[in-house]
Amino acid sequence: MIIGIIGLGDMGKLYAKTFAKAGYAVLGCDLPDRFETLNRELEPIGIKVLESGIDVSEQADFIIYSVEAEKIAEVVASFGHATKRGAIVCGQTSVKHPEIAAFEQFLSEDTQIVSCHSLHGPGFATEGQHLIVIRHRATDEGYSKALKIFAALGSHIAEIADFHLHDQIVADTQAVTHMGFESMGTAWKNAGFYPWDNASYNNGGIDNVKILTTLRIFGYKAHVYAGLAILNPYARKQVKRYAESESELFKMMIQEDEKSFRKRIYQARDFVFHESRELLMLDESIMKTFRLSSHETTPKANSHLSLLAMVDAWYHLGVNPYDNMICQTPPFKLRLGIAEYLFKNEALLEESIKTALFDKTIRGDDLEFHSAVREWASIIGYGDMEGYKAHFEETKAFFFHRLQDGLKLSAELIARLG
Repeated sequence: MIIGIIGLGDMGKLYAKTFAKAGYAVLGCDLPDRFETLNRELEPIGIKVLESGIDVSEQADFIIYSVEAEKIAEVVASFGHATKRGAIVCGQTSVKHPEIAAFEQFLSEDTQIVSCHSLHGPGFATEGQHLIVIRHRATDEGYSKALKIFAALGSHIAEIADFHLHDQIVADTQAVTHMGFESMGTAWKNAGFYPWDNASYNNGGIDNVKILTTLRIFGYKAHVYAGLAILNPYARKQVKRYAESESELFKMMIQEDEKSFRKRIYQARDFVFHESRELLMLDESIMKTFRLSSHETTPKANSHLSLLAMVDAWYHLGVNPYDNMICQTPPFKLRLGIAEYLFKNEALLEESIKTALFDKTIRGDDLEFHSAVREWASIIGYGDMEGYKAHFEETKAFFFHRLQDGLKLSAELIARLG
């Protein structure tokens, strides 16, 4: 069985190296100007780098397209016609609609299609991570072969029967999750301060997780997040609802409409975090351990508007986020975990509600967050891929000097919290 990887970027290389280590014959390709560099890196460990995706397609029995979602159609159109008869073809994109459309258009009908989605970035080894596998067009024998190959990654495999369901869940676990943290980062950038130096974000576990997860997201590449948000047909609806929830709550805060505000918060809490739910129960002592601040400040109360809006959006969408744990990513698990921690802690939730309604010292920060949510929601709503990337890079530049620290500490936090 020869495994071919078309696209030897960060994830493609991770998979190629892992399969080679497991004893498979692996070959792959990337852009022509990367041939020499990749060959020097990968040939010594038994991975054969070829000059063209046509060469890979003609030789490989199991082919993985590891390319950007926005480019998948172009790449499959170029190489799909050369696919070896009877081969199994897989896509590794996070959004399956454009990928499956490309496969159906450019691959012959005898080609078997079994897609996958790694729920982690290239900074993690595949072992122990979560992997989604989707059987789209495959015989029982072909699907069994695919599962055996994926098993070599050592990941926890979850099978989803339909790519539509996959994209619907991923809209929540990735697209809206990323947009929420991106909005926090943009708000801090627009306000001109680093949250670890601000007393309103030096309150312990929840804020440490917010900051580190935001830095973690901005530590990766813009195109990954842009594709997730803009190419996923379910993402725009969910992002729009998140923006509406945030805006409606923010208006109540400005008006100090305590009765309506409490009603909304408690309705959302009772829907998402009812007593029969099996909770994540993040460890507060661990969350408090990981912080970027080098000095102590007197903590101030925080409205946690970003989390209030997320839970309210789940309620209005009728989404049970715990059901979506099948497609969990570290940022999603952390976000659900800190939302759970806030809403299941009566004293902390009460402090958050009172701060949101009556504490004018945090209102400026909440206004910046409100504006940032609107900016991100508009970009996604218009389907502006280049605008998304530019907006992302602008905020990334503001935090650039701490991104590596954020990646390191967030990885440690994720490992500690399990």
